[in-house]
Amino acid sequence: MSVGEDGQTAKIQASTDAFYPTADVRYQSKIADPYSSHSVILARVGNGTGRRLLDVGSAQGVLAQKFTERGFEVTCIEGSQKLAALGMDKCQEMIVADLDEPLPQLNGQFDVIIYGDILEHLRNPMEVFTGFNRSLRPAGQVIVSVPNVAHLWVRLNLLLGRFDYANRGILDRTHLRFFTLSLFKRFLSDAGLELDEIVATPVPLLLLVPRQRQGKWLSVVQTLNAGLARCWKRMFGYQFVAVAHLRKTS
Repeated sequence: MSVGEDGQTAKIQASTDAFYPTADVRYQSKIADPYSSHSVILARVGNGTGRRLLDVGSAQGVLAQKFTERGFEVTCIEGSQKLAALGMDKCQEMIVADLDEPLPQLNGQFDVIIYGDILEHLRNPMEVFTGFNRSLRPAGQVIVSVPNVAHLWVRLNLLLGRFDYANRGILDRTHLRFFTLSLFKRFLSDAGLELDEIVATPVPLLLLVPRQRQGKWLSVVQTLNAGLARCWKRMFGYQFVAVAHLRKTS
């Protein structure tokens, strides 16, 4: 596992933890919700035996641990030294890097690259996206999740003249880029990818409703919520998860 040379680690820690103001707050797992972006990603990543995976923006290794359990050789990239330290034992290699600086050198190519809830936090998401995708094997797979700024909740707030940032969610105060469904598709195409599938996930009610109040009723509501998101992606999709591959060039 690697966090860079000793002389660079302190500098990286100071710069990245300053840039990530919520770095001391652990990234929340959504795996318990079968309709969440985390569950969608895990359902599509497949078996990892003999395959290499790059997890960009891995936080404390919420998904990296699951990828490792499936047999992937996992390399993680994380901007926060604090979160990277928590995730080191969940992958083969942990790289600490500020993705708004020159990208770190990677070792070899990867069969799968995951961008889970990271592009919206970057100043230059296309540069990062295309940069890391150069390390994707020709038959490799890219899986990306981003929030939908055109969700019904945001639209209603705009009608009321509000666009209030929060600590989490679509209007997380650390989000620097915003995506609609059409913008997301264009982003993937401009990056030289062919879209295989795009799934809209519902509002993560399991994270919003206190555990003591959860019950069978919540599962029913979330199933209906997921149905709406998948039937009307633009309006009810809370997040979009895309599965794509490199476009073949003639």
